Amino acid sequence: MSTVTSKSYLQQALTFTCEGQTLQAVLTLPPAEVTAQALGVLIVVGGPQYRAGSHRQFTLLSRELARQGFPVLRFDHRGMGDSSGELHDFKQITADIGAALDAFQAACPGAQRLVIWGLCDAASAALMYWQRRRDTRLAGLCLLNPWVRSEASLAKATVKHYYLDRLKQPEFWKKLLSGRVAGAALRDLLGNLRRARAAGAAKAATSLSFQVEMATAWRQLNSPLLLILSGRDLTAKEFLEHAQADAGWQGLLQATYVTRADLTEADHTFSNAAARDQVAQLTADWLRQVSSKTPLDARAHP
Repeated sequence: MSTVTSKSYLQQALTFTCEGQTLQAVLTLPPAEVTAQALGVLIVVGGPQYRAGSHRQFTLLSRELARQGFPVLRFDHRGMGDSSGELHDFKQITADIGAALDAFQAACPGAQRLVIWGLCDAASAALMYWQRRRDTRLAGLCLLNPWVRSEASLAKATVKHYYLDRLKQPEFWKKLLSGRVAGAALRDLLGNLRRARAAGAAKAATSLSFQVEMATAWRQLNSPLLLILSGRDLTAKEFLEHAQADAGWQGLLQATYVTRADLTEADHTFSNAAARDQVAQLTADWLRQVSSKTPLDARAHP
């Protein structure tokens, strides 16, 4: 086990197994002079990413949370990064998350309760993990720009947040009247409108979609949930559109256990330093609140 020590954190490489495959992880702990919290954070990585994250996002987040007293584990699920096995998409990593939580507590027994932190489809995977496992070790979920994409939802968000904005721009009409807007662009707009209208039919044909699983988990969670949304991100806009339009999501974003933060200038991965620091501090502040809460409600819900 390799170890890296700094004044702000202690970092260790870990390996563990999941269904016969070897998974690679990094455990980041508070420095010796900081009292470690009994609440740990598991960062689930969305795809296609590995445990460092875009622009080292997960590495930097882990170190900042450790500096503030929270142990953090980030890992590569099967088939991703340095982990072995065939690649699994976000709907297929429930076992990976469970194995990571086991390995986390084995390596850091002081982390008696755990929070899952996930961006994009990792946020979706976190909700599906709760729905499928009802793991009582969990104290909450931190979800950023959750992924609910379907062909219809993408078309609807594109029409509303791209084409309608363009129609409001005088420059667009100048190009259109001068013939500088290609016919392909107009055909693309009409195609997106057709796909958006097909949303109802597509929903009716779906038995239990991952979006339904997510909504069911969210509704039955009844424990702390931090939702962070980017203002400059189509994925976040799709999520809001879906939550507003779909009957299964009605009222979920307004639930009393939900803390919501909107970062209006942030992009999907919070790629600039200001947005990254905001996410880290929002997470740390929320974790301190969660540390005084009871574990997730594992009771059966109607």
